[in-house]
Amino acid sequence: MLSMLQMIPFAVALIGSSIAAWWDLRTTEIPDEIPYAMIAIALLFYGTQALLVWSYWPIVNSAVAGLAFFGFGFAMYYFGQWGGGDAKLLAAIGFLLPSVSGLGFFSGLNLVFPFPASYLFNVFFVGAGYMLIYASVLALLNRKIITRFKRDVKAVSNVFLTGSAALFFALIAINWGLYTYFQIRPDLSLIATNSVMLTTATIGIFLIWKFARAVENVGFKKRIPVKKLRVGDVLLKSKLWEGITEKELRKLKKSGKKYVTVKEGVRFAPAFPLALMFTIYFGDGILLLFRIMG
Repeated sequence: MLSMLQMIPFAVALIGSSIAAWWDLRTTEIPDEIPYAMIAIALLFYGTQALLVWSYWPIVNSAVAGLAFFGFGFAMYYFGQWGGGDAKLLAAIGFLLPSVSGLGFFSGLNLVFPFPASYLFNVFFVGAGYMLIYASVLALLNRKIITRFKRDVKAVSNVFLTGSAALFFALIAINWGLYTYFQIRPDLSLIATNSVMLTTATIGIFLIWKFARAVENVGFKKRIPVKKLRVGDVLLKSKLWEGITEKELRKLKKSGKKYVTVKEGVRFAPAFPLALMFTIYFGDGILLLFRIMG
């Protein structure tokens, strides 16, 4: 029977990321103490394991996965997609779970790639659904987003309808051409079905993009008086997702500037524990996608 001690990395990863998610939703910030504590526990656990089995591989595997996740997270932070807390939290999960082969029933997961790679894909797979739900809730709370979305779609409605019709007939022509090229008897029903599905998918992607832009422009950008600016607020001009410091805030208040534009974003930390649970219960999101599409 599996010792409960072997469940420590998973338990710490799930509990730690859940606490970070709650904190992020509550304050928009992830305290550094949370991922740092998770990393410390991971190094202690795998360091002890390395001594017990007299092999350096446990600690090496932990370090490689953790540092690889940190590098990826830092790249997301550098390009302004994530906050620093998100990058550190991802790294902490990498340090804790370089593999699940020794975690009892988790070893039977249906994964195409090693656990870290599958988990990283699932972070974005699950995160996409989470962000859509988050943005939808925000839109329900702020009717201006819906108004902006409708206005933006209406402004391009003629071009949009014409383009959709042109795409549909172009897809029919392409499908027909492929049948002819491979000397296969055309299946009109299948050609029509494929063309409708691809056109519908393209329309859906376009509408989601327009909706995301409306959320970004209305829900995530605010012009506020400098006197209401707080430490941790992210200025619109900031390329990195990093809030202003106490020193920068004092300097801004002394500058005589009356208003600034700050930006917010989807509080992404909940995607990490959600993706962890998804990976444990459903395995690889890539396989799930193939099943859905098949």
